[in-house]
Amino acid sequence: MAGKGPSRRPEQVAEQIRALVAEALLRGEVRDPRVSMVTVSGVEVTRDLSVATIRVVPAGEDEDERAAAIEGLQSAAGYLRRIVAKEITTRGVPELRFVRDVGHDHALQIDRLFADLKREEEAS
Repeated sequence: MAGKGPSRRPEQVAEQIRALVAEALLRGEVRDPRVSMVTVSGVEVTRDLSVATIRVVPAGEDEDERAAAIEGLQSAAGYLRRIVAKEITTRGVPELRFVRDVGHDHALQIDRLFADLKREEEAS
C-alpha cells in the first residue's frame, strides 16, 4: 500500500483561520486601541495543527505603534481563538501567534530605492 502524500489539511485550516481573524478585525471585534488598522497577510499552521502563526502588517508610521499593535493582537489571541473555535472543524484549536510581516516593509523600501535611482537617472 502506497503512503499518503503530504496533507493539505494545514493549508485549509490556515486559510480558514486567516479569513476568520481578518473578518473579526475588520468588524472591530478586538477593542484594544493598539489594534486599529492591521492587515492579515498570511497564516501558517504546523502539521499537527497545534500552532497557527499569523503574519500581520500593522499600519502606523512609528515603529513603537507597530510593535504595540502586535502586542495588542497577542493579548487578544485568546479571544480570537474562541472565535476560530466556533467555526473551525478540527478536534483542537491551534494556538494563535502573531508576528509582523516584514516582507511588506522590504518591498516598500525596494520601491523607494528604485524611485530614487530613476530620479537620479532623469536628473543626469
